[in-house]
Amino acid sequence: MTQPLTSEQVWTELKKELFAVLGMVNAKNEARTVGIVYIVHDRKIYISTRTAEWKTRHVQNNPHVSITVPIPKHVPFMPWIKIPQATITFSGKARVFDAKEVDHEILHALFQGHEADSNNLTGMSVFEIEAQGEFVTYGIGIPLMQMRFPEKARGRVPVG
Repeated sequence: MTQPLTSEQVWTELKKELFAVLGMVNAKNEARTVGIVYIVHDRKIYISTRTAEWKTRHVQNNPHVSITVPIPKHVPFMPWIKIPQATITFSGKARVFDAKEVDHEILHALFQGHEADSNNLTGMSVFEIEAQGEFVTYGIGIPLMQMRFPEKARGRVPVG
């Protein structure tokens, strides 16, 4: 029997990854998604984007977002065997900041050292996403072979 999933385990998995799908709603109440690269800092998700991008406008108009992080899985030494990706999904509330207003440690992680030149930050925004409610997971904290059984692979845990 596997141990119950904890929010700490989920945060640990989120820190290991860098790609996610951000879900939002546009001004016409139409759902939109976009792939993002993110970092985790103090149990919040941060992404950078150009201020003029459509996703910035959508999030400024409606800060309620969702995040889904796919986590690749594979059978060691048999990469040709297809395994569904594990996932972590959660709802959150986003805040949009001008990049020049954000803590240096976060900027350094997002821009990988290029933040030192303030010209690189001109026209850039940073989203701070605070997870809310529960993480909904599939295949997190379980052995690979148990992913075949949805009742074992699914999980829910408070974001903590």
